[in-house]
Amino acid sequence: MEPLAIVVLLILPICSAYPLHGAVTQGHPSMDLAQQYLEKYYNFRKNEKQIFKRKDSSPVVNKIREMQKFLGLEITGKLDSNTMELMYKPRCGVPDVGGFTTFPGSPKWRKNHITYRIVNYTLDLPRESVDSAIEKALKVWAEVTPLTFSRISEGEADIMISFAVGGGTCTAEHGDFYPFDGQGQSLAHAYPPGPGFYGDVHFDDDEKWTLGPSGINLFFVAAHELGHSLGLFHSDNKESLMYPVYKFSTSPARFRLSQDDIEGIQSLYGAHPSSAVTVVPVSPVTPRPETPAKCDPALSFDAVSTLRGEFLFFKDRGTSGLDAAYEAHNKDSVLMFKGSQFWAVRGNEVQAGYPKSIHTLGFPPTVKKIDAAVFEKENKKTYFFVGDKYWRFDETRHLMDKGFPRLITDDFPGIDSQVDAVLHEFGFFYFFCGSSQFEFDSNARMVTHTLKSNSWLLC
Repeated sequence: MEPLAIVVLLILPICSAYPLHGAVTQGHPSMDLAQQYLEKYYNFRKNEKQIFKRKDSSPVVNKIREMQKFLGLEITGKLDSNTMELMYKPRCGVPDVGGFTTFPGSPKWRKNHITYRIVNYTLDLPRESVDSAIEKALKVWAEVTPLTFSRISEGEADIMISFAVGGGTCTAEHGDFYPFDGQGQSLAHAYPPGPGFYGDVHFDDDEKWTLGPSGINLFFVAAHELGHSLGLFHSDNKESLMYPVYKFSTSPARFRLSQDDIEGIQSLYGAHPSSAVTVVPVSPVTPRPETPAKCDPALSFDAVSTLRGEFLFFKDRGTSGLDAAYEAHNKDSVLMFKGSQFWAVRGNEVQAGYPKSIHTLGFPPTVKKIDAAVFEKENKKTYFFVGDKYWRFDETRHLMDKGFPRLITDDFPGIDSQVDAVLHEFGFFYFFCGSSQFEFDSNARMVTHTLKSNSWLLC
């Protein structure tokens, strides 16, 4: 019957935490819960005459040890407090496996470009926040593989994403036979790659979906579920995104896949043709061949920019380095500033008509150079930082906004050092000042974290 078990496993939704709380109705709660847990996740075959009374090397004790080993607990073979505490946490509803593991038969998409569609939305977050969280969740996998993703607004996509609520009966509550169970238990489930409903992701809309550490962070759950949609099973590595128990480990802006996740996804699709994070020793005209040590704790950057979802960090130890850079989305170029001039660069080519004077943007003659620049795509505004002041440029109207310049400390309290570079990602501004970096929350109007400038380089 083993082939049948494999077929059944392939059609089960992945990461559907079953209701451990309140599920025990007979016998000792701890024993009943443990028995249910081992049956669900560790292939324990119950002997009705032998429940949990055997000791030492009994099948029950061996299965408890197996579970404790996989989940990273102390291997005691007993239902101690740490073991029971973990059993009560929300988790995925499929059996656990060791190391990075793919589904039986290693199903994968037989193409490198995958489409997705967000069918509906939760009311907990603005639609654009859901769109951004899903996009960034896909990006963590795209950064380490040849995979690319595009979103469609209608029709059948490879990965269909939806929010739903479900009752407690085994009916097709949201298009499958795995209804959700209310807040705090099953968070979401997903299917492995394939036609039809395979690859689809369903989120429980009874959860409180958020972008931060409170409630359930949509980015982290989406990134985990989409790992399943791409063909990954679960990992026993607690640092892995594919570990079955939900956790909020760090802000999404600082999240990076573990080596375990990378090895798993690359076993299916291979490696990305180039690094997603690049240190660029370049001036607008002539590249320099020497690259500084990226993990030097004293490392600072001349400029930072995005480019088509990647990050560019500019550093030149000489006197010919850049002053500022930012991605001009409407031009598919990076604008690079040096002194009183700026260039538009696409790929390795300077675009025709450049350099131009920074004063064509509306700066007064007293401004001789730009310290830092960043584009905020939600508002289509570019912020230019000069000394202790900043200007805001409307990219739609191609004009400086009225009422500027303003003092940096008035609108960005806590940023009182010389600004070398700025990024805007995941809803936060990241100010680079020497070897330090400050994460700034515009809604809270405060610095939320202080980091080393090279933390984006996995140092």
